Amino acid sequence: MARRYQNLRVWQAAMEMAEAAYGVVTHFPDSERFGLVQQMQRSALSVPSNIAEGYGRGGDVEFRRFLRIARGSLFELETQLIVAERLGYGSRADLEPLIEKVFALLSGMLRKLEGA
Repeated sequence: MARRYQNLRVWQAAMEMAEAAYGVVTHFPDSERFGLVQQMQRSALSVPSNIAEGYGRGGDVEFRRFLRIARGSLFELETQLIVAERLGYGSRADLEPLIEKVFALLSGMLRKLEGA
């Protein structure tokens, strides 16, 4: 049985972004396996995980708190992606639109909850 958080567009987009991030790092050099690769995977996984955990806490205050944490992890991932691009490990082009989409959905969800 699916939990209701799985119906949230923001969670679905964050899952799509996390999958894409895992795909991007497969092309990084082996020397980054325990550095940038792991950090990017953790940041990417943190976004949908915090959305789910916040939703599961059962209250708007806690949900907002975890959405903000998810947004922070999203900014971490974006920064790590910029570093990877500067190091010549690839381009942001594939992941950046997904990051933008998740950011927009997170911001919208926060505005909605803060207005309630």
